[in-house]
Amino acid sequence: MSSKKQETTDEAVIPSEEILEQVSSGVIEGAPKSKSSGGKASVFAAIAANIAVGIVKFIASAISGSAAMFSEGIHSIVDSGNGFLVLWGIHQSKKPPTIEHPFGFGKELYFWALVVAVSVFMLGGGASIMQGIESIRDVAAGHVETGDATMSFIVLIIAMGLEGSSWYVAYKQINAARGEKSIMEYIKDCKDPSMYTVLLEDSAALLGLIFALVGLGLSRITGILYFDGAASILIGLLLMAVSIIMLRESKGLLLGEGMTKEELQDVRALVEAEPEVQKTGRILTMYFGPESMLMTLDATFEPAYNANQIMHAIDRIEKNIARAYPQTTRVFIEAENLADVERQREIQSNMPEE
Repeated sequence: MSSKKQETTDEAVIPSEEILEQVSSGVIEGAPKSKSSGGKASVFAAIAANIAVGIVKFIASAISGSAAMFSEGIHSIVDSGNGFLVLWGIHQSKKPPTIEHPFGFGKELYFWALVVAVSVFMLGGGASIMQGIESIRDVAAGHVETGDATMSFIVLIIAMGLEGSSWYVAYKQINAARGEKSIMEYIKDCKDPSMYTVLLEDSAALLGLIFALVGLGLSRITGILYFDGAASILIGLLLMAVSIIMLRESKGLLLGEGMTKEELQDVRALVEAEPEVQKTGRILTMYFGPESMLMTLDATFEPAYNANQIMHAIDRIEKNIARAYPQTTRVFIEAENLADVERQREIQSNMPEE
């Protein structure tokens, strides 16, 4: 168990009657709230940069006749639109709960992240591949007129610098949050799609610019214009590969992801550190947004303690869980007999990991 969790369980938490009333509703209003790891400022900056670079790319494509440059222009405009969708998702996810949506609207962000992934696949990847195929057909038919590629090279180099700066900011944010996890492990476990969406799109943008630079350069150096169309197709395939990762993660979040196995073990140890608890059974969790998670757990309490002592123990457990995992906004604990708890625990321990 981490030092943070250990510190939480070691502190004596004496509940007040007011807090007990809050806990009885299942919502710990006094618990500290987690802060979203994503940032609107970085999204706004990315949108502005992508619009500006996209327009310049289209101008350079018109001057040079480069299909790869045209694909990169599409890529930048699609990324700009995706930035607006992510901002809209963040805004919608902050709406307060209603009778029809008692757990709030946190999953709005997950839905719009899915829409972003689909747009990258269809508008970015599909359009780039079609543009590359069309370019190769035009070359084969002898209908291609090449212009001055100097502007394209200049735009590509400037765009690489801008995209590289944006990528570095996104990487620093994830690097600070991922701990000992690899980047892909962090993306798999991350519950805030605005974080990894920026990194994935910026990574695809950088690689796409490299493909366009190489394709355009080879076509001008060798005189084989097929290289330019091939680069456009590669850019499209790259965008589709990135979108598949985004689709997989967004699907998991919409279906209802919970804590990792390691986190569940940590929570179990935290609960069983209470002297009143004999054993914990299943622990069920579900994220309703990056800052909102529901947790239910079953536990067997020592018979030597009376009802009032157990109530105080439940209050301490719920507060300590919320302090260790601030995203846990709702905790429900149910008392069960030992046989049921052991059976539930065995079933959960045998569940497969994805």
